[in-house]
Amino acid sequence: MTSDHDTLTGLNRDYIDSVQNGDVRRFDEILAPDFYCSNPDRSLVDRAGFLKQTANPVTIRNLKAEDVLIRIIGDVAIIHARTSYQMPDGSTGAGRYTDVWAKIDGQWLAVSAHVTR
Repeated sequence: MTSDHDTLTGLNRDYIDSVQNGDVRRFDEILAPDFYCSNPDRSLVDRAGFLKQTANPVTIRNLKAEDVLIRIIGDVAIIHARTSYQMPDGSTGAGRYTDVWAKIDGQWLAVSAHVTR
């Protein structure tokens, strides 16, 4: 049996991979119906808005999550991490994110994300 920590580790990896690859289908599977994301540009988007922005062409490369910290508090989990990536001009970029997950009907779903650069 997979532990919640192991499951969330895999979901975090899927989330980062889905950002890098513009994988709307995978996000559709792992986002809660009431998901919201605070973007680096200070906008707040709901699930539909997030899926729409995910469908846009991805311009960064080599997106990596580093220093991942997963905290599980009952049926809620908070994931903090740093990111590094390569910009289209070859320069490096970095940021942080905090994702909140909830166990709903036995399945972990992302309910909130906050991204900074």
